Amino acid sequence: MSAAGPPEPGAADHEPVSWLTRGIGSIALTSFLSDSGHEITTSILPSFVTVTLRSTAGALGVIEGISDALTGVAKLLAGPLANDERRRLGLASGGYLATAAATGAIGLAITVWQAAVLRALAWLARGIRSPARDSLLASLAPPEAYGRAFGLERAGDNLGAVAGPMLAAGLVAWLGIRPALYLAAVPGALAALTISVAATEARRHHDPVGRRFQLQLAGLREAGLLRPLIPIAAFELGNMATTLLILRATGVLHTHGRSIVAATSLAILIYAAHNLLATIVAYASGHWIDRAGPRWVFASGAAVYVAAYLLFGLTAGGWPLLLVAFVLAGTGIGLAETAESALVARLLPDALRGSGFGLLGGVQSFGDFASSAVVGLLWTAVSPAAGFVYAAAWMLVAVVATMRPRAIVA
Repeated sequence: MSAAGPPEPGAADHEPVSWLTRGIGSIALTSFLSDSGHEITTSILPSFVTVTLRSTAGALGVIEGISDALTGVAKLLAGPLANDERRRLGLASGGYLATAAATGAIGLAITVWQAAVLRALAWLARGIRSPARDSLLASLAPPEAYGRAFGLERAGDNLGAVAGPMLAAGLVAWLGIRPALYLAAVPGALAALTISVAATEARRHHDPVGRRFQLQLAGLREAGLLRPLIPIAAFELGNMATTLLILRATGVLHTHGRSIVAATSLAILIYAAHNLLATIVAYASGHWIDRAGPRWVFASGAAVYVAAYLLFGLTAGGWPLLLVAFVLAGTGIGLAETAESALVARLLPDALRGSGFGLLGGVQSFGDFASSAVVGLLWTAVSPAAGFVYAAAWMLVAVVATMRPRAIVA
């Protein structure tokens, strides 16, 4: 890969510069490594909490809910800090290292509250690092290639969600639950190293600018970010946790004659296909964004989710129908997440990007938390289908809101 940044002085003005630089590639690799690590823990955590620590599914839900909420708070607060270019490396590398350490330390927990605290710390650190990473990526990519750069980063993240569960299955079978949790820290620790390559590339071409901590809401409004957040918020209010999709698939497969073990295994395998599709689509959608802008890409992602959720709401049919639903959901997230990140990079100058990515991350986290909570309540009080129809309705709102004039114009 070529070095990041503009051509060296004296280079011909017409000489093309590749968007895929060493810095951008290192960020994609960082996302892959980090996601592989915490997906190992995410895959093992249900069994660790309910079997090893002898707690309940309710406790697991509380742990995940609190952790997701803390991620949103951390993104909101860390975003303005990431406006300061001198702080970005420390925020990003420190966040990845803290996530890895807390994730691996979960294996040491002997009570459920200890596991909860460590999971919360890991997700808090995850929120702190995200705006700094995204701001760093935007500073490395040429404006005409923001879509491809963020598409590659999202592809790395989703590919990690394929590798993590596969590694988890092998490690648990080979070493057991606790040792597997310890080893989950290794990929995350490597991510703290690879992100430093991107920071070095950024510093090679310009001196970092220090900026004060400010939320910059007025600046974000003037730059035009708040209007696009309306359809994004609607999307996130329908974007439920993927664990609910796995739960739905497990239940449907179990009612079609499979044992609970066989149904769970097949559901996880189908979920891997979801993440693989998200990887491919995220990368491809980046090229689409650079040609046509994020508006149609985002709207397409929300529209695909409407179809996916309606399929998940059906009880008839076996694994082929579930596979189609998971593939559609993977396509939707690959399209929408890439479009959201590229939109912020396109709209905002570097001095505001940390705040912009922090605000976007907060909307994503709180929306996802609200979606999962409401869907879970409807699931329990009415039926699973009611929860999926509710989520599909919000996705439809996102499509309609995106089509309004000037909703997403970048």
